Amino acid sequence: MTAYILAQQLVNGVVLGAIYGLIAVGYTMVYGIMGMINFAHSEIYMLSAYLSTIVLAVLVYWGIQSPLVLILLTLGVAMSMTALYGWVIERLAYRPLRDAPRLAPLISAIGISLILQSYAVLTQGAKTKGIPTFIEGVTRFGDAVNNVQISNIQVLILIIALCSMVALNFIIQHTAFGQACRATQQDRGMAEILGINTDKVISLVFVIGSAMAAVAGLLVTMNYGSFDFNIGFVMGVKAFTAAVLGGIGSLTGAMLGGIILGVSESLFAGLVNSDYKDVFAFSLLVIFLIFRPSGLLGKPEVEKV
Repeated sequence: MTAYILAQQLVNGVVLGAIYGLIAVGYTMVYGIMGMINFAHSEIYMLSAYLSTIVLAVLVYWGIQSPLVLILLTLGVAMSMTALYGWVIERLAYRPLRDAPRLAPLISAIGISLILQSYAVLTQGAKTKGIPTFIEGVTRFGDAVNNVQISNIQVLILIIALCSMVALNFIIQHTAFGQACRATQQDRGMAEILGINTDKVISLVFVIGSAMAAVAGLLVTMNYGSFDFNIGFVMGVKAFTAAVLGGIGSLTGAMLGGIILGVSESLFAGLVNSDYKDVFAFSLLVIFLIFRPSGLLGKPEVEKV
């Protein structure tokens, strides 16, 4: 493998990792607050792809042609709709089971995931959908034969992913809502005694995580151009793997784990065999669960006595 091919795989891996990181934020925020995995989160990402396509089609029908305006309006509507989905799912499927044994919300999450998949099939059909490329153009580094290229949509993915993580970290570390989140995470009972509305905090966490999934859904749809109702499963497992690698419960860890997974997967596909890149990703998850279950930036859980 030449240096240019290696560099190209690194670029592709970083972009893919940024997408994993955006989706992993939803997993890591919910786990950090509630100590449970929201397996329905991957289907929120899937629904955002359908929502983005519908909104784009409506805006184009209305005569809007500017790519920037199309993206911003679609992003706003998709984030609002998926945030609403996240809020409804938390109220209906998780809040009644908050004090139940941990197996109950897990089964509920799987049930919601299957319901959302069926909902997508019944309303949109099982056929693969696609959208045209609104952002074209490629930047190349090197000569005509040996070069490294990155498309404008990939640049946009990296910029939006970076801005999203910076904004989320600022919210969690420097706002009253962030303080309420950290207090709820440490001791929900004590937070309620101190006057924090933990139900509201948990609902907002679901809303924010779902909105981040919408960002990923729009960007992935624009990057690859096609999707179906099954895209949530594999991408969701990869994002969950990223969250575990970085340390589930850590926002920075979610993005770091996504980058590590994306780069590792891309290099494996280029160096070894692209047919087994998913096997490699899941093997990486198993290895981390065995030797470092808390992840790179996660903190080991201390049992209170």
